[in-house]
Amino acid sequence: MLLAQPGRIGPLRLKNRLIMAPMGTNFGTSDGLSTERDRHYYAERARGGVAAIVTEAMAVSEGGRAHNNSLWIYHDRFIPGLARLVEAIKSHDCLTIGQLNHRGALLRRMVLNMEPVGPSPWTNPNTGDAVRPLERAEITAIQQDFVAAARRLWQAGYDAVELHAANGYLFHQFFTPRINHRTDAYGGSVENRARLLLETVARVRDALPDFPLWVRLSCTEYCGDGYPIEDVLALARMLEAAGVSALDLSGGTNESPELSRFCIQPPSMPRRCLEPHARPVREAVRIPTILAGRIITPGDAEVVLANGSADYISLGRALTADAHWPRKALGQVAAPIRACISCNICFERLTLERDVACVTNPMLGTEFEEPDFAEPSAAHPALPPAARLRVLVLGAGVAGIEAARMAAARGHQVEIWEKAARPGGQIHLAVAAPDKEEVRPVWAYRWALLQALGVPVRLGVTATAAAIRDFAPDQVVVATGARPRPLHLPGDAVPLQAWDVIADPARVAEGARVAIIGGGIVGLEAADMLALRRCRITVLEALPGIAPAMARNNRTDLMLRLRAAGVEFHTGVRDLRCDAGRLTFTVAGQAHSIEGVEHVVAAIGAIPNRDAVPAVEAAGIPYALVGDANQPGDFMSVLRDAGMVGLAIGLRAAPAQQAGGMRA
Repeated sequence: MLLAQPGRIGPLRLKNRLIMAPMGTNFGTSDGLSTERDRHYYAERARGGVAAIVTEAMAVSEGGRAHNNSLWIYHDRFIPGLARLVEAIKSHDCLTIGQLNHRGALLRRMVLNMEPVGPSPWTNPNTGDAVRPLERAEITAIQQDFVAAARRLWQAGYDAVELHAANGYLFHQFFTPRINHRTDAYGGSVENRARLLLETVARVRDALPDFPLWVRLSCTEYCGDGYPIEDVLALARMLEAAGVSALDLSGGTNESPELSRFCIQPPSMPRRCLEPHARPVREAVRIPTILAGRIITPGDAEVVLANGSADYISLGRALTADAHWPRKALGQVAAPIRACISCNICFERLTLERDVACVTNPMLGTEFEEPDFAEPSAAHPALPPAARLRVLVLGAGVAGIEAARMAAARGHQVEIWEKAARPGGQIHLAVAAPDKEEVRPVWAYRWALLQALGVPVRLGVTATAAAIRDFAPDQVVVATGARPRPLHLPGDAVPLQAWDVIADPARVAEGARVAIIGGGIVGLEAADMLALRRCRITVLEALPGIAPAMARNNRTDLMLRLRAAGVEFHTGVRDLRCDAGRLTFTVAGQAHSIEGVEHVVAAIGAIPNRDAVPAVEAAGIPYALVGDANQPGDFMSVLRDAGMVGLAIGLRAAPAQQAGGMRA
């Protein structure tokens, strides 16, 4: 594999072609210090086999904090914690590169009252905050902050420093003529707009001549008035001439949700989406280039290298999903890769000032993240059970197989009963909507591990009390999922359920006038499918906003597509009624109506399906409710719930002596 080949970036030797991209975690302290959780997170990814890790962007200035719990490096007091972080990473034969950043105009007053500053007067589109232009003396002070921060990285034992000049932050703001309207030496020509970055590079090189320096660039802004490729190529050549060791290529800008989706791409964007923009940069310089951008599988990465589009692969969300992606890709670990599904919950949580989390890797950031816990096997169980139990799992959806594989890998005798004719539960609905095939790994990864464990799965089985007693389990796990919440709509309309429409869009005639009641994720996915059938769609939502639980990059991407298809939206909807095709409702007390409605589609949430519980209780067997049968939620909550129950079974003495329900 090309991925397995060693390489060099300046004086540094890399054992393979895989580099961990800088991604925030919010695992730090409120005053910007690295923590034990932070160290464990990075060390696990180093153990997973990457050649180098670029740690998350650290703010170089006291007035430049990105998040309430992101790392800071403006003072020497941060050096000891970073030194321990470096030590943890290097203990696994992995290089450590520190990324330095100043967010400039994208600073947010909601984060410790940070003041947005930039090249010119502007407004932060994300917040509406006014941006103050920097004075020359302030520019010099920020450059000195970068030099001092680079020296602290060197003192902490980092192998190289990376300047973040991409994704809409301060260096990028100065480089793009969209934002930079200065008339002094820092505005106008390409050379002037690059001056802030190039002067900073020169200052760092002068202060630390033997410390390798990388720069991250957005090779495209993905907007019509963005800088042209010629500007990027000119900047790349100037950076090479200035002594930069490598160019780390990204794309887009985080200045607005519409543009941020090109930085942290939703599943509608193609794999390797940055490759066409990165190839000219690689051809323009002799120094190595590193490429990110929806590289999900080893095959994706191999194609990039084989095409000569980059020298190294930058893995971000892929390593959030699976720390051991490299070892699996290189054949060092015989287990399937837990693939990223591009749901962008990781990025969304950072935006909401929460710690990073992952839908497909619910144990992210915990002491259970190691393979012995995330991927236990019969030979290497995560925890030794107090007793080997006979476990019956009812339901072969995502929650059921997650609980089953965890319990089976720990040595319990497990069998799954599924009432339907095929396993999977709601995964078949989850992958049916446009662009949602990327979700399938949530199921496929776990199903492959379950099959390797040899767990029997019986299909078309109804769990009666007699059948459960005959099986004689010590523990039952009820993972029977959920059903759609019924809509009681005044009038004569008979609503269809969105689940049924997603499963079979032909239930709705092409071009029909459709009202979708419920503007959550399921409602929007139903609208997305019906838009393909040229239906005239109105989405009505009782809450003030549309799909608030959806990651904003993905929501923005989907909403742009739906609005382009003519879908209309109403929020704060009350007093719904439908008679003879006339749907009436109120918004803020004002009456509205839609004429000629042919179909009403209900998408108002789900309720637990606990039909099997009476049979389990009649059999007198202890049970746990997991997943949607416990509490309807998203994949992340379902998998956390089911996985923890699977791990917990048998930690105490066999529970068969005490019958009754155990709510997970």
